[in-house]
Amino acid sequence: MTELVKSLPSPSLPGLQLPYLDNYKGWLFKWTNYLKGYQRRWFVLSNGLLSYYRTQAEMAHTCRGTIPLATAHIEVGDTCHLVLTCGGRSYHLKATSEGECQRWVSALQQAKANATLLMHHSDDSGDEGPTPQEDRALSQGVLKTLNSKLDDLSTCNELIGKHGAALQRSLSELEDLRGSADSTDKVKAVNERATLFRITSNAMINACRDFLDIAESHSRRWQKALHYEREQRHHLEETIEQLAKQHNSLETAWRENPTSYTGVERSREGDLSDENEEAEFFDAMEETPAFITVTASGNVQHKCSGSNQSVMSSGVNNDWTHNENDTSGTNHMQLRRTRRTHIPDKPNYSLNLWSIMKNCIGKDLSKIPMPVNFNEPLSMLQRLTEDLEYSELLDRAARCDSSLEQMCLVAAFSVSSYSTTVHRTAKPFNPLLGETYELDRLEEYGYRSISEQVSHHPPAAAHHVMSQRGWTLWQHITIDSKFRGKYISVMPLGNIHLHFHSSGNHYMWSKVTSTVHNIIVGKLWIDQSGDIDIVNTTSKDTCRLKFSPYSYFSREVPRKVTGVVEDRGGTAHYILSGTWDNKMESAKIVDSSQGCGGSEGKQKTVYQTLQPKVLWKKYPLPENAENMHFFSSLALTLNEPEEGVAPTDSRLRPDQRLMEAGLWDEANAQKQRLEERQRLERKRREAQANRALEEGQDIEGYQPVWFEKRTDDTTGESTYIYKGGYWEAKERQDWSQCPEIF
Repeated sequence: MTELVKSLPSPSLPGLQLPYLDNYKGWLFKWTNYLKGYQRRWFVLSNGLLSYYRTQAEMAHTCRGTIPLATAHIEVGDTCHLVLTCGGRSYHLKATSEGECQRWVSALQQAKANATLLMHHSDDSGDEGPTPQEDRALSQGVLKTLNSKLDDLSTCNELIGKHGAALQRSLSELEDLRGSADSTDKVKAVNERATLFRITSNAMINACRDFLDIAESHSRRWQKALHYEREQRHHLEETIEQLAKQHNSLETAWRENPTSYTGVERSREGDLSDENEEAEFFDAMEETPAFITVTASGNVQHKCSGSNQSVMSSGVNNDWTHNENDTSGTNHMQLRRTRRTHIPDKPNYSLNLWSIMKNCIGKDLSKIPMPVNFNEPLSMLQRLTEDLEYSELLDRAARCDSSLEQMCLVAAFSVSSYSTTVHRTAKPFNPLLGETYELDRLEEYGYRSISEQVSHHPPAAAHHVMSQRGWTLWQHITIDSKFRGKYISVMPLGNIHLHFHSSGNHYMWSKVTSTVHNIIVGKLWIDQSGDIDIVNTTSKDTCRLKFSPYSYFSREVPRKVTGVVEDRGGTAHYILSGTWDNKMESAKIVDSSQGCGGSEGKQKTVYQTLQPKVLWKKYPLPENAENMHFFSSLALTLNEPEEGVAPTDSRLRPDQRLMEAGLWDEANAQKQRLEERQRLERKRREAQANRALEEGQDIEGYQPVWFEKRTDDTTGESTYIYKGGYWEAKERQDWSQCPEIF
């Protein structure tokens, strides 16, 4: 329970009237380190200082830290978060509710104002806070002063005692004399007062001595704790510096002779997975499988066999032969060569990511202003469009007569979209509100794609693809990203829809979580983890794909993906296996039997299958890809200038264009200009909405140009659907509807 106590009026300085200072106490969660995260601490705000303790009982003896608010910067973060910055150090705090957070912010701001006012009118205050050495000197000086004053008081006490004793003797002699009764009473009264005076002076001396003992005791404890913290910080800085030097030397050695280091590729992925579930998935790489074991939970294990031959239909049986023998595929490749095959090499700029990210723990990644040094010269809309690199999988699926075989190809397509991310740890540009991106591949691949940024906070994009080869794909994706200290998690929220024209089959699925590891030190690497549930809402066929998280101690193949295709009755027909960065295979189930009981009481089912067939295999990267942001052949063409596109197209974004050309300083300046312009535009819209609210008018928020919000018939959720008109406007070159965002 938080307490708010109004203190007594503080002593005023000459000519200065100070308002009362609030004493605010309560529990807050404080970020401690990357192992323990946020920990509950008892905070006390008093006289312009914010102190914290592990428990309320510690207030009597041990303070864990103190923040002077006079020189602190108070920043309100995301929900229930606040950040205090003082002396180059940031304190990340979190309240239990919005109301509690607001009360703390109000109390801190009031205390800061009072402390600042007091500091400006104090004779002892300076422009800068004392350094640690000055703190120690000041503390020792105070103790010396107290000792000196105590010596003076002791001398005074001796004098008082001596003179008091003499006074008492004199008064006793007076009592022996005969006199009037009144004089005797007066002498007795004086004697009593003298005795009380001596007792009082002794009590004062004892109190001063106790105060000095306490001050000395606490001073030693504080100096010891401060010395320990400084040593720990110095040791940590030396360790981080040593690791960074080792990393740079290893990277330099690898660049000089990369072939000597291929054997240690797995060691860079040293972080342990957050999940280490019991997985019994099979490899299905180059072996000859025939028996599959599946637990009741859906995990898959492969066993050896041999003689059965695959009898899959033409839609799946063609494998990759169409890429080698199909004349249409050859024509597509010839058309692709007319587009650019390279971009300027990435400059070798070094920048410490940790220096930027250390104060952003727990925040939404889309709200963190970052230089282009950590970006790649593509926007999120272009990354979304890059999912179409293996659109031929959908072309083949559209020709399938069997919905189950079609499901296998749709599943392979959903996995293929991650193959381009294995080396792509850089962050794409956050699109501006109203930014669009078109990809017209009607002649080469038979499809047209249009996407638009429909919301900025939270960032959301709508995407629509129409293919002349029998399918339509659309999606509305919201990106939720968090920085967790050691890693960054990117969680795409929303569903992807796919409709085949001839069969009427409608598929729906969502994306898995992407995680970038080694933010603090080491080489960045990316992992995909989670489940994808693909549902054919027409036939009720299903497929669950499991992306196994990487584990250094696991004997499984890294980046492994497995799945089972089932009909509406729950009967399994195909086993899928592979890796999200290389290829996917399918094996048709011909028989099943109950096996021995697995661990935790899970019953196993043994499936006998035909030999697996390759559904999808990744294209090799272009030559010199490592110096071109590891872009694929399609990615190299996504930002290629084209005539006739909308003025809001990502290709026309100046900071992205400058970054691709290698002019990163100029790109950073343009990026800052665009972000400031977007902030001003958002404030203008908010002001208009407030005026409309005051006048009792209807408030209409931002409306996208090419998409409109509707209710999804399948899920019942609100989503953005393409309303048409873009390609007609392009044909007329009428872009009057488009906002000016660049």
